[in-house]
Amino acid sequence: MAEKEQTTSTIVAPELAQSVDQQVETVSRWLDTLIEFSVTYGFQIFGALVFLFVGLRVAAWAGKRVGKSLGAKDIDETLARFLGNLVKVVMVVFLIIITLGNFGISIAPLIALAGASAFGATMALQGPLSNYGAGLSIIMARTFAVGDTISINRDVSGVVEEITLAHTLLLGEDGERITIPNKEIVGRVLVNSDENRVVQSRICIGEGEDWEKALSVLRAAVANINVLKNGPKPQIGIHDFTYGGIIIGVRFWVPSRRYFNVRYQVNELMLKALKDAGIGLHSTSAVAVSVPSLSADEEEVEPSAS
Repeated sequence: MAEKEQTTSTIVAPELAQSVDQQVETVSRWLDTLIEFSVTYGFQIFGALVFLFVGLRVAAWAGKRVGKSLGAKDIDETLARFLGNLVKVVMVVFLIIITLGNFGISIAPLIALAGASAFGATMALQGPLSNYGAGLSIIMARTFAVGDTISINRDVSGVVEEITLAHTLLLGEDGERITIPNKEIVGRVLVNSDENRVVQSRICIGEGEDWEKALSVLRAAVANINVLKNGPKPQIGIHDFTYGGIIIGVRFWVPSRRYFNVRYQVNELMLKALKDAGIGLHSTSAVAVSVPSLSADEEEVEPSAS
């Protein structure tokens, strides 16, 4: 039995030693390959990584510098930020191309792949991309700026709070935030009244009333309102005629953020002034007529008898 165990140990020992030698040889081969690769490409890889790191820092600095420089020259803030980011993106793209070249990677297949991907993405993201194109058009043309009051097709109105590539944010008088996709703005009828908004009211007085006195009373009432003194001079005159009455038109400009507040205040003062002067509004008790609208935002309707 002892002789058998000794024979087995004698057979196993050489096999174990051979296996250990093979593993050591494999590790040695890997180490030699790694050392050779490090000596051959180590400095190249290290230099490429350093170049990439420094390049990213320079691109970020250049983008911010361009944005600040344009902002200091009274260029629109959104446009300045966009151009700064564009400079940064272009520099990063060139940086990546140079870095891949330093690693010996051919960029021709990547360019072809990027082109095919861009085509597919363009078809899939046609809606958002159209907003970006419209946003770029708005920023470059500077049709309006932050703080202006705009009305789009008379459907939406507000003070411009923010302009981005995707959308434009308006702020209403009651604090509501209105987000409009930029493609819904470009190509539409756009009214820009800067920081003010016009009010167009119509007051219908009876045919027998003293219209000259009415005009004088209304002009005096509007002239005493302090908030209207900072804008263009209010306009008051004979706007139109109707059956049994005269329509007086009143136009004045108010700060957009206080549009309804000031409008209601002016309407109260004008109505009180007419009442104190003994001038009555037009009555439709005898003849049925189409009552003219007092709203500046509604289309004018021609009066007609019935």
